[in-house]
Amino acid sequence: MFYNPRMQKLGVFNLVTLDGYFAGENGDISWHQVDDEFAEFAEKNSNTGATLLFGRVTYQLMASYWPTPQAIKEDPIVAKGMNAAHKIVFSRTLRTAEWSNTRLVRSDLLGEIGKLKLVQGKGLTILGSGSLVAQLTEAGLIDEYQLLVIPIVLGNGKTMFEGVGDRPYLKLSDIRKFRNGSVLLKYCRK
Repeated sequence: MFYNPRMQKLGVFNLVTLDGYFAGENGDISWHQVDDEFAEFAEKNSNTGATLLFGRVTYQLMASYWPTPQAIKEDPIVAKGMNAAHKIVFSRTLRTAEWSNTRLVRSDLLGEIGKLKLVQGKGLTILGSGSLVAQLTEAGLIDEYQLLVIPIVLGNGKTMFEGVGDRPYLKLSDIRKFRNGSVLLKYCRK
């Protein structure tokens, strides 16, 4: 696909371990470090107007938390952004998508993403969703990767690049250090 500057950009935002996993065994994310500095960062970046994209597993995890009274009490700004955002879940097995402002797409991931990128908007952001990231990386459709590297080693887990064989080369576009030792790395396609 050729790049048109008026196209929506497709980005990924994921927390990853030092050894490159976005989730531990059985989807464990208990190692995510959320402190005041990261909470402030999340609040600032949670209401950008971007359309959020999910695979089934991440969608079900997010939909089970963000609309709850607990999430609204503990993290009201991020909860407001997550609940108000337009969301698309890609799944062949999910039958319905009940979370507010969510559309379910059951087939043609690459075709749908191609169409979405052509529509003017405030961007498309994948959260979690390793299988989506892998498929869209392989297809060359992801424009930016934002990886918050947490200084912990799991030894095993799930990588968001499982099965990617194309070896895309990326260019570092920004770095941000957090006081807790985490580092946000932003990469763009070359």
